Amino acid sequence: MKRIREIRLAGFEVGHVIHRHGMDEATALEVEAALIDAYPGLTNLVGGTGANDYGVMHAREIIRRYSAEPAVFRHKALLISVNRSAAERSLYDATRYAWKISKAKAKQAEVVLATFQGLIVGAFVADNWLEATTAHFPLHEDAPGRLGFVGREAPAEIRSLYVGKRVPDEYRRRGAANPIKYSWSGSAHGA
Repeated sequence: MKRIREIRLAGFEVGHVIHRHGMDEATALEVEAALIDAYPGLTNLVGGTGANDYGVMHAREIIRRYSAEPAVFRHKALLISVNRSAAERSLYDATRYAWKISKAKAKQAEVVLATFQGLIVGAFVADNWLEATTAHFPLHEDAPGRLGFVGREAPAEIRSLYVGKRVPDEYRRRGAANPIKYSWSGSAHGA
């Protein structure tokens, strides 16, 4: 409403454009996502369906993603998508804080993998999972009901197994909103 009022205060009327019609729902969601990407400055609260994984990207990024071989998990790997937070802070900080996750399940992970737009970009070892509070993480705000980890970068031999590899397709369901995925116990799904 604020944006509409600003347009009217500037002496204009809101334009109504129908780009496509008569589509099935799946196609409509794809078109919506593409249009959200195409028009910067929109006031949508969320991006279109699949925007983080399939949205606007430089051609080199697309080639890198699809030419990367899929990861083969040799460890219990906890995959965390850092699509929204990686540009705002260090990769370690973006990966470790703050997630809605089961502490018991998180503690089973042998490696925590940071993923960005379908590629594994970092590998960490969590030494301890703690409540996401300022007391445990002084540079962050409290995030009730969420956890973060204290850890370190994974050893080089583990990083070489995963970093630069593509997240296997069975872990990348289109439209899946949960940023957490597990490689073990047959669960290619989130928390």
